[in-house]
Amino acid sequence: MKNSFRVIIVALLIAAPALGFAQKAYKFGHVDKREIMQVLPDRDSAIVKLQKFEKELQASLLTAQEEYQAKYQKYLEERDKLDPLIKQTKEKELQGMNQNIQQYSENAQQLDQQKQNELMQPIIEKIQKAINDVGKEGGFTYIFDLSVNAVAYFSSDSQDVTELVKQKLNIKAPAAKPAAGAKK
Repeated sequence: MKNSFRVIIVALLIAAPALGFAQKAYKFGHVDKREIMQVLPDRDSAIVKLQKFEKELQASLLTAQEEYQAKYQKYLEERDKLDPLIKQTKEKELQGMNQNIQQYSENAQQLDQQKQNELMQPIIEKIQKAINDVGKEGGFTYIFDLSVNAVAYFSSDSQDVTELVKQKLNIKAPAAKPAAGAKK
C-alpha cells in the first residue's frame, strides 16, 4: 500500500508540470512588415536621401566617362601621327582611365548598398520595436512576418497585428476613396 501510494505521488509530481504546460494557451499573430514599410513616412525621406546620393555617384561616373571619351577621341584623331613611345603612353593612360572607371562603378554599387542599409536600418529597427511592443502588450507567443514568405500556413486563430503596429508607429490610415459611381 505504501509503495503504490509513493508511485501515485511520484506520478503526480511528474505529470503536474506537463498538465500545467498543456493548459497554457498560445497566442499567435501575424504582421506584414512590407505593408508597414510602404506607409511609414520615415521611408519616404530615406528614399529621397538615397536618390540624392545615387545621383551624386552617377554624376561623378558620368564625368569620368565623358573625360575618358574625350581623351579617347583625341587619341584616335592623333594616333597615326604620334611617336610610338607617346602612342604607347597614351594607350596605357586610356587603359588606366578605363580601369578606374570600372573600379569606380563597382565601388559605387557597394557604396549605394551601404548607404541604403545605413538609411533603412533605423526604420527596420523602429518597426521591429513596435512589433515587439505589440507582442508584449498583447500577450502574443509569436508574431510571424508575412512579408518574408516564411510562413506556409496560419489559421484564423492567428491575429493580424499589422494595424496595431501601425498605430504604435502613429501611422494614420489613408482616407477611404469613394467607390466608383458613388455620389458625392
